[in-house]
Amino acid sequence: MHPISLRTALLLGAGLAALTAVPATAQDAATDNAAAAEEAQTDTSNDIIVTARRRQESAQDIPLAVSVLDAKQLDETGAFNVNRLQQLAPTLQFYSSNPRNTAVNIRGLGVPFGLTSDGFEQGVGIYVDDVYYSRVASATFDFLDVAQIEVLRGPQGTLYGKNTTAGAINIQTNQPTFDFEGRAEVSVGNYNYQQARVAVSGPLSDKVAARIAFSGTSRNGTIRNVVTGEDIQSLDNIGLRAQLLWEPTDTLKIKLVGDYNKQDAVCCGSVFVRTGATQRPLNRQFAALAAAQNYAPPSTDPFDRLTDLDSNLNAGNVIAGAALKITWDVGPGTFTSVTAWRTWDWKPENDRDFTGLSIVRLSQNPSQQDQYTQEFRYAYSGEAFDFVLGAFAFDQRIDTQGTEQHGIASSRWTIAPNNALSNEPSVLNGLTARNLQFLKSTSAALFGQLSWKVTDAFTIQPGARLNYDKKSGFYQRRVFTGTGVELTGRETDARSRAQLAVFTPQESAPEDTDWNLTYDLTASYEVAPDVLAYGTYARSFKTIGINQNGLPTDANGVPIAAAGTIRPEKVDHFELGLKSQFWDRKATLNLAAYRTDIRDYQATVNNGQFGVLRGYLANAGKVRSQGIEADFQIRPSERFIAYASGAYTDAKYVRFTDAPCPPEFAGGTTVGAGQTPSAPGTPGGLSPANCDISGQRLPGVSKWSFSFGAEGNVPARVLGQEGEVYLGYDGSYRSDFSSNPSPSVYTFVDGYSLSNFRLGFRTQGGLNIFGWVRNAFDEDYFEQLFVGPGNTGLIAGLPGDPRTWGGTVAVTFR
Repeated sequence: MHPISLRTALLLGAGLAALTAVPATAQDAATDNAAAAEEAQTDTSNDIIVTARRRQESAQDIPLAVSVLDAKQLDETGAFNVNRLQQLAPTLQFYSSNPRNTAVNIRGLGVPFGLTSDGFEQGVGIYVDDVYYSRVASATFDFLDVAQIEVLRGPQGTLYGKNTTAGAINIQTNQPTFDFEGRAEVSVGNYNYQQARVAVSGPLSDKVAARIAFSGTSRNGTIRNVVTGEDIQSLDNIGLRAQLLWEPTDTLKIKLVGDYNKQDAVCCGSVFVRTGATQRPLNRQFAALAAAQNYAPPSTDPFDRLTDLDSNLNAGNVIAGAALKITWDVGPGTFTSVTAWRTWDWKPENDRDFTGLSIVRLSQNPSQQDQYTQEFRYAYSGEAFDFVLGAFAFDQRIDTQGTEQHGIASSRWTIAPNNALSNEPSVLNGLTARNLQFLKSTSAALFGQLSWKVTDAFTIQPGARLNYDKKSGFYQRRVFTGTGVELTGRETDARSRAQLAVFTPQESAPEDTDWNLTYDLTASYEVAPDVLAYGTYARSFKTIGINQNGLPTDANGVPIAAAGTIRPEKVDHFELGLKSQFWDRKATLNLAAYRTDIRDYQATVNNGQFGVLRGYLANAGKVRSQGIEADFQIRPSERFIAYASGAYTDAKYVRFTDAPCPPEFAGGTTVGAGQTPSAPGTPGGLSPANCDISGQRLPGVSKWSFSFGAEGNVPARVLGQEGEVYLGYDGSYRSDFSSNPSPSVYTFVDGYSLSNFRLGFRTQGGLNIFGWVRNAFDEDYFEQLFVGPGNTGLIAGLPGDPRTWGGTVAVTFR
């Protein structure tokens, strides 16, 4: 293990200081804690209070598919970010090649799988204390002082500020209190894993309370870079959140919140996985190109966890913001105002050729975002009617400055071997594309939902949303040779043509506006005590998109202006569900069946060239996701709890006739009139310009996924402390999934299962000490596979975490 860094030592010191900072009245606080814990343990029901519908109610009483994870489950299972959350919520999918290129999907829908563009909206909304986080990069940060997380499945637009078509992750943090309380936790483990978390809350006066929370996580990387000697895919996260609550009257609450989160990891890379034959001539496929430069990957076994990436790696990522929330009980209901500002600063460095050769020397697109949101809501609850009326405004600006530069090995790799220029490194060495772009996005909406209790058992719940969106963007790519000469794109000499085949100057300024009226209707019926049946229809949408990273070109190299904007998605969602509690509410069983049809699905298209980092957007004809979900939990006594959740997801392209071809069909000569595409992987064959992938599976979606686990405990006295010894297990399974937008035989990720164990001792006074092991059986699996650029047949991948183990000490005090 490496020596503990100064920063981490300070983190651990802060945590340990808080652990020992229990005041002299701790014995009284421990007594109060014991009473509260005993009362909680006596109640063995599974009644969980949620705010999914903007009011507090039992999760079992709402006609909505929702998974709820409390702080205890998150802490003890090590689910400290969304990536780990997916092991507890089988309908959630999370894929991240770096913080910017992160996909958070529910039921296979949400974000086009692949490299990210700023020009489209997210289909899964992330909310923290009612504030919408537009940057999906926020999903890579550690959860900070979280009380509960609700994963809502299906369209959310008539109750939430920002419309989302696939669902929402509603994160509730612990709030300021007028009684002193706190919590501190320190964890250490292998790979030099160190984490410290501290939260303290209490009164500043009889009307003002404050809460401050801090989290720091560091860990060595799990992949060894033989070129630099570094371990990449490390963790280095810091988070700080402060809240100030003022209650001037019994009916008015004003809360000011500020947060700062920073990542500074050696990230993000990949390892060599395999090669597969494409349509390119043999002398332009990976084996021949590598041999020509005496190159071999450091290992052909990806689970040796070795790489030789020669470009600097960085995933500098800062997300911060402030929010003002006003809650006022006025008239018969409650008025809420949430005003928020968020900022994002992204400083990446990547190796986009996935090899130890200096083909792409620089690949970096730093971005800066400012986001402002304002939401007003008025909520009323009565005997016969409940309703929520709201208004939402969103304004966003993103600026990006990109640099893509080729290195000394590029000419030999990129230019056809029969071209004499391929033997001249100077042709492409230093060739640079400088990209400048910005995006302005504005939206405004009116939304509302009514709940009418027709009878004590039967409720009708209609909702509607009127939405306006405007997007405008600018993109400019300037191209410079290694000697600093700017290319205009009109050069005709052989050297310039070879350079322009890699980077072509371009400028575009797409913009569009759109109005959308959407609605939903839910009917629910209590068929028996503690048994609720419901049915939902929702007509939803994902707003317009624009191609923010340059436009595709036609056969003559002319940008296709019509591709600058992307039509909104049109969503029809149907769902039937059943929620039940039985055995004196000691057990719950919830079932849901759904079908979601999306026309004009917004898909990411990548053309496999070095010069296209994030691809562009296009509308697929139609996709469909349908499936069945089940959630079961049982708590027969305070000594045992078990759960099992499962999902069958059938998500596919219903119609997508002009999709990008998978690598086995790509790289050859374009098919002409009267010609027939070659068989997959035929060297030097004919490639279709596009492929029909209708009927094939959407990327990133496992047909079967499960989460399951149990925990048991027995009373014990340890070192003079009364408490309980507990043993817990959490498992998950996901069947295979496609890791390419167009399914390829080379990029299917095999199914895998993970097992996590924990053994510990906790007291009713708030002390919890436990050891843990995650991926206990050291399962070899991939989080993602990547198709190398240039259609050479290279497949790279990101291995999932190996077995990790460690221990945690946590204390809660009042």
